[in-house]
Amino acid sequence: MFAVIKTGGKQYKVAPNDVIRVEKLPGQAGDTVTLDQVLLVDDKIGAPLVAGASVTATLLEQTRGDKVIIFKKKRRQNYRRKKGHRQELTVLRITGIAGA
Repeated sequence: MFAVIKTGGKQYKVAPNDVIRVEKLPGQAGDTVTLDQVLLVDDKIGAPLVAGASVTATLLEQTRGDKVIIFKKKRRQNYRRKKGHRQELTVLRITGIAGA
């Protein structure tokens, strides 16, 4: 059994016991999270969401992604800007998929 969920503006194909990294969700390690924006469950396709379907997950940790360097430059103008960004992430373990 698998599902396609939407969270943080992205879509993820998940199955039970999968570990995924998503945009930061509120909560502490060990909390249970219910994701109710389910786009597809096995053979049921939503329009746009599957009614009554949900995915439960356990929050494993709050972490940060790798640093992404943003570098701007204009040639011959002595203009250089260097910036870094680390995205806040949440690590989830999928525990169950409930499809209606």
